[in-house]
Amino acid sequence: MNTMDMENVLKHLSKDAKLKTIIDQIVLPIRNPAPNVFEGLLRSIVSQQLSVKAAATIHKRFVTLYDGKPSSKLILNTPIETLRSVGLSHQKANYIKNVATYFTEEQLFDIDWNQFDDDQIIEMLVSIKGVGKWTAQMILMFVLNRPDVFPVLDLGIQLSIKEIYNINLEKKQLHKKMLELSQQWRPHRTVACLYFWAIRDSK
Repeated sequence: MNTMDMENVLKHLSKDAKLKTIIDQIVLPIRNPAPNVFEGLLRSIVSQQLSVKAAATIHKRFVTLYDGKPSSKLILNTPIETLRSVGLSHQKANYIKNVATYFTEEQLFDIDWNQFDDDQIIEMLVSIKGVGKWTAQMILMFVLNRPDVFPVLDLGIQLSIKEIYNINLEKKQLHKKMLELSQQWRPHRTVACLYFWAIRDSK
């Protein structure tokens, strides 16, 4: 997204006075996204339920097994014990093999993801055991740069919105209220989420 596009996005989001306050005080961090959907899924599985630091350490060990370029063929030929030796749980090692198997069988390495809408991609990815809706949404946001993704299941976004908008709801009621609120940020909910994460990380 170029500077002019971002200015237009922020102008739209700033119509929400509470979000404007965050935009005015926060500088979004620079992120280092995965280069493609396959590697994004691998990184996401490695990172599940780990601190940022621990996830980075294990992911580095994992890609080092493949000289920095994990491929489905190499992963499928890697024993579970080898994957576990870099710090992956048995479950995560199997999930990584599931991703490699799915991408190989469906021949997804060279496809144009732009031919699919967000819901179609989520449906495809969650069919892989070990990949949930939240993970699929992170791929949409950070690998495919989809502009209007809103992961209501994300705890950080939930906590930020509850605090900023003084909401005292939980579970389905909270999700419904979040979706209602988010309509005013369309079609730029991805950027709105970046600010909700950033304000949480700044505390």
